[in-house]
Amino acid sequence: MSNYISATKNFFFLMAVVFGLIAPHLAIAADSKIEKDSRAALNSLYAGSPGAKALGAKARGILAFPNVVKAGLVVGGQGGDGVLLVNDKVVDHYNTAAVSVGLQAGAQSFGYVLFFMSDKVFNDFRNSKNFEIGVGPNIVIIDAGAAKDLNTETVKADVYAMIFDQKGLMAGIGLQGSKITKLNR
Repeated sequence: MSNYISATKNFFFLMAVVFGLIAPHLAIAADSKIEKDSRAALNSLYAGSPGAKALGAKARGILAFPNVVKAGLVVGGQGGDGVLLVNDKVVDHYNTAAVSVGLQAGAQSFGYVLFFMSDKVFNDFRNSKNFEIGVGPNIVIIDAGAAKDLNTETVKADVYAMIFDQKGLMAGIGLQGSKITKLNR
């Protein structure tokens, strides 16, 4: 029996060592995939929407969530990971999450990008622990298809949110109440 206990302890010790060595590499690989997916989503958005490209050129920072998954049956939730880009460089990783209650059923995925247009709001965002859409700065939510006529001469909001690449069956998309949290990586 003591041989069994000793072997079990050794096995768990070995697994802890292996996991300790592999976990940082898995996190780096996940970060790399999110960064790649975020850049690809942003480039696709720019290719289909000159208005989005114009916002991106003037933005102080761009927060891109390439794949947010939303599902619900009366009670719903949504979530996904993304990156913050400043001068086309990834500076931080973030998570978006929301919970909703109401008449809803279905599942879908979509991407969204936040374009921070003012220094004050962008700095406030970077210095906050949690940022909630719908609380605080003036945010204009635009469907990517409707942004074709948007130009930087008419830009007046602090933050623009652009929703794109919607897939699945669920009535409506809302970002109101979404919490954005900086990931410690």
